[in-house]
Amino acid sequence: MGSALGPDWHEGLNLKGTKEFSHKIHIETMCEVKKIYLQEEFTISKKKSLPFPRDHSNQSVTTDKEVWPVYVELTNEKIYGCDFIVSATGVTPNTEPFLCGNNFDLGEDGGLKVDAHMHTSLSDVYAAGDMCTASWRPSPVWQQMRLWTQARQMGWYAAKCMAAASLGESTDMDFSFELFAHVTKFFNYKVVLLGKYNAQGLGSDHELMLRCTKGQEYVKVVMQNGRMMGAVLIGETDLEETFENLILNQTDLSSYGEDLLDPNIDLEDYFD
Repeated sequence: MGSALGPDWHEGLNLKGTKEFSHKIHIETMCEVKKIYLQEEFTISKKKSLPFPRDHSNQSVTTDKEVWPVYVELTNEKIYGCDFIVSATGVTPNTEPFLCGNNFDLGEDGGLKVDAHMHTSLSDVYAAGDMCTASWRPSPVWQQMRLWTQARQMGWYAAKCMAAASLGESTDMDFSFELFAHVTKFFNYKVVLLGKYNAQGLGSDHELMLRCTKGQEYVKVVMQNGRMMGAVLIGETDLEETFENLILNQTDLSSYGEDLLDPNIDLEDYFD
């Protein structure tokens, strides 16, 4: 599945839960979130929450007297208090409305297959965003990931391709599909993902280089045959533009070794 962020990037963050055994996992299946209560709302509701089971042999259901910042009520009628709630939602291409009477070619993930000009298998029909599956041969450092940033890029590019087709002109693949890049925030830390940041598709033929400054930054670089293939940057590293160029140019960096991440070297100036 590739390489994860690494075990040490969060060392500067306090991710400890309220209880000492909070790192144990309890899973509720076959249910959904029915309602979320803030502490004051839950107190007014007069409802009771359940404690998380301490072990599988003793599934305690006594009233949890702990006061929590937030409570979640599930459709199986269980209520749990917790420190915070993380919502992780996947993306399923919603192609069903378009399949009735139309013989679209579909990708393995159920999306409408599109070529390098966002054209589907049906004449004069284009698709972009979450509902399509990129079926062209991608750049070695780009992959489709159903994010709003990519959907916007695809929509813009699809419009460009449609305009060019109506004029009988050709258009080149947009530059935004040369390198995967995404910027977000996590626990108020700036997070930049570049290229094959998780070593996607590289198998075991790669190595990782890490730099971590507690409470400030985390830098992970994915290298293959001396070339930079991807990177994860957490914090204000000021390395994103330099790394973006190194990945795109596929510069041979084998001679630099671990000095590549030496914090005392100004990489931006060095590779300018």
